Amino acid sequence: MIFLLAVRLTTTLTPIDWSIMLVYFAFVLGIGFVLKRYVRTSNDFFLAGRSIPAWVCGLAFISANLGAQEVIGMGASGAKYGIVTSQFYWIGAIPAMVFVGLFMMPFYYGSKARSVPEYLKLRYDEKTRAWNACSFAIMTVFSSGISMYAMARLIQILHIFDGVFLRLGLPLDWIFHFSIVLSAAIVLGYIFFGGLTSAIYNEVLQFFLIVAGFIPLAWIGLKDVGGWQGIQRTLEPAYTHSWRGMEHASTNPLGTQWYALIFGLGFVLSFGYWCTDFLVVQRAMAAESQLAARRVPLIAAIPKMFFPFLVILPGLIAIALPTMTQRTLAQVQTAPVPGQARRADVLRGATSDAALTPMGKGLIPPKVDPVTGSVLTDSKGKPLLDYDLAIPNMLLHFFPAGMLGLGLTALLASFMSGMAGNVTAFNSVWTYDIYQSYIHRNGTDQHYLWMGRMATIGGILLSVGAAYLVTSFNNILDALQLVFSFVNAPLLATFLLGMFWKRTTGHGAFWGLLSGTCAAVLHIGLTLPADAAGVGIHGGWITVLHRYPSTMAQNFWTSGCAFTVCLAVTAGLSLMTEPRKEEELVGLVYSLTPKLSDSDLAWYQRPATLGIAVLVVLVLLNLVFA
Repeated sequence: MIFLLAVRLTTTLTPIDWSIMLVYFAFVLGIGFVLKRYVRTSNDFFLAGRSIPAWVCGLAFISANLGAQEVIGMGASGAKYGIVTSQFYWIGAIPAMVFVGLFMMPFYYGSKARSVPEYLKLRYDEKTRAWNACSFAIMTVFSSGISMYAMARLIQILHIFDGVFLRLGLPLDWIFHFSIVLSAAIVLGYIFFGGLTSAIYNEVLQFFLIVAGFIPLAWIGLKDVGGWQGIQRTLEPAYTHSWRGMEHASTNPLGTQWYALIFGLGFVLSFGYWCTDFLVVQRAMAAESQLAARRVPLIAAIPKMFFPFLVILPGLIAIALPTMTQRTLAQVQTAPVPGQARRADVLRGATSDAALTPMGKGLIPPKVDPVTGSVLTDSKGKPLLDYDLAIPNMLLHFFPAGMLGLGLTALLASFMSGMAGNVTAFNSVWTYDIYQSYIHRNGTDQHYLWMGRMATIGGILLSVGAAYLVTSFNNILDALQLVFSFVNAPLLATFLLGMFWKRTTGHGAFWGLLSGTCAAVLHIGLTLPADAAGVGIHGGWITVLHRYPSTMAQNFWTSGCAFTVCLAVTAGLSLMTEPRKEEELVGLVYSLTPKLSDSDLAWYQRPATLGIAVLVVLVLLNLVFA
């Protein structure tokens, strides 16, 4: 069997590295226990009593999105697709964040809805709420599972627990499973007691940890590779321009045209996520007032614009560095049973002539099956690169003791924030929109508080199962965008029509959502990305009518297909069914809702001013890196 061993074997965690991580875990769990005394009602548990300041909610708003898909996934995409990945922020986040702050938060907050599915019930009907609640619950489970998987892979490749497992005589292959259970237990601990309040304050802590850990990584790595000019000299021009080469799918690493990027990412996936995903909307709904809720996404957009320099740039640096040999990057050995006798020999420093053979590209090694240990290949037999290891390898390559502990803690913090955000969204939707609505309608407030805690346990257990379903992807952001294209893309059409067209009906919304999701499933079943090893979770299970240059290109077109079908079906059926009375839609439809006045605020305090300033900076960033 072939299996991948320690990345840079000379690197070991020192007591100071362990201390930093243990102090972080103590703070995370401690926050949950301290806040337990303030969680007395279901409103405290699910919405933090709607009493948190805007700046705290703003940092939590962005930190809830700083999960594994953000840090590991964006670093991986930076290595795989180049600087064009920055458009996941500049086109794929900022405009939508401004829009949700200025136009959609008044509806969410003003309607007093406790969740996005509950808003759909108020605007449409019960069946539309039920469909969205169930599909969203499934999506949060998969998103949380992706974070668990990424954290377990990180612990596994760093061999943090190898010594303990060897001394106990346990198979080293069990480390992956143990790491998933460990991460699940920690997140369960602080959410079970402190609810959303605990998650929000932990996300603020995690935000500052991530910034502190990744600023020096980007700075040191950029200096080592010779600055931005050094990256441009090393990589092909397509990797260092965000717009050039977007005329044709074959002339850029992302494998898609500019119009597919703008429509699929900049509109459907972006607005579909930031405007309708309860994971992030929940943070804004916890703000202390409607004005504060409107400011939350705008405050979050300011640091969000600059995160490409923290998480995408290290991925570019990882692929631009000289390709490591097996000795400096990884060791490959043959053993009758992976992780047993010969593994110990390697950990003691066994080498061979093959150890000098270059592997992968830069700091990116080949992807190895965590169970069989064999190197995975694409349909042409070419080894797949494990882009998810770009950020971990950068940390190990550049950080000394102490700094390594801080960097690893920043990574762990990103996993925790992603998992916690999805779990808090799951327990709210399950309790309010499924359990209370269809299973136990007349319970007491304390009963629903108890059910929220039980839903937290259930969500964690389901996430563990989902973690094992994403092992075939070499970029977890690809997997996450695939999930979004099924759920968020058609939901965006439902929201836009419902908020800005009073003629939209519940029957149209429900069948539109169902049709959009089915269209996404059909599109995936008929297409396959070029780098897929075969049909299956990547698509093509019906037949392969078209091959996309990349998984991300397939995701963009899938989301566009789901959105378009949902929009057409919803509009068509709405014209054939009876709409609700206008007086029932006050506060739910833009044209029937009294407009908020900011005239009593100074010009620099108005949300619109902040939104315009954010968009101006966004345009400048796109011009600089065009």
